[in-house]
Amino acid sequence: MKLTLTARRAGRLSSFLKNELKMSTGLVNKVKWADGLRVNGISCHTDYPVRPGDVITVLLQEEAPEYPAEDGSLTVVFEDDWLLAVDKPVGMLIHPSRNRITGTLANLVQGYYAKTGQQGAFHPLTRLDRDTFGIVLIAKNSHIHALLQQQKPQKTYEALTYGGPEADDGIIDAPIARKELPSLLREIRPDGKPSVTHFHVLERGTQVCRLSLEPVTGRTHQLRLHCACMGFPILGDPQYGSEASMAFSREKGFETQLLLAKRLEFIHPITGEPLQLETKLTLPELGSMEL
Repeated sequence: MKLTLTARRAGRLSSFLKNELKMSTGLVNKVKWADGLRVNGISCHTDYPVRPGDVITVLLQEEAPEYPAEDGSLTVVFEDDWLLAVDKPVGMLIHPSRNRITGTLANLVQGYYAKTGQQGAFHPLTRLDRDTFGIVLIAKNSHIHALLQQQKPQKTYEALTYGGPEADDGIIDAPIARKELPSLLREIRPDGKPSVTHFHVLERGTQVCRLSLEPVTGRTHQLRLHCACMGFPILGDPQYGSEASMAFSREKGFETQLLLAKRLEFIHPITGEPLQLETKLTLPELGSMEL
């Protein structure tokens, strides 16, 4: 994987690595000893005098994935040299597992890299459930991923729920704990980890509500569990939905949960630019359900 930067000032190479590329001393030393520093294509030491217009290249070692690249439909929401944001379809896993190494978002991204001549890696910042769909942000190398993890990007989801909150805006503050093994589900429990979600009502129907959900914490199944515990489960959610919500979902033909990762807001780890990325995917209209 290559990090490339065109210098806009003069200075020692080490200062560009530390300031513009935000590399740690340990990472700089690791790359230096692996002969991974270039200026205008020539191998250089960290004390090399860089001039405006020089092209700095850092060669980062990334382990080759153990899963295959696959060609397929992939909707790109945003891309630059450092980041890739794509839409994950409903029913697709983010990453391969021991039991399945094909058909995931990671396979499609590796196929996209191969098709576009890139050497990017797959480091997702956001991890969506199989049946949650929408925007996923991916760092193209481990260094950028580490920088992104120092932030707390603001994530906004939209959901269609069976019923809705009394207030138009509010906070759900309910600790979440894992159920006893072998279950993979979670539950609201006093000894659970602190879990907070902000909600805002976007639209109300007679039976269905469209909500905007902003998780303050990032617990597994947090949004689904928080909505369910408050009495307005997400439509199509087989694990946390009520009998009434599932009956309504089956009646309307919803086979998966109606939860959409709509928007991401964060600071670009290299440029410092504030970014707001939003998918064009949408949930069904309330009017079609109220008939």
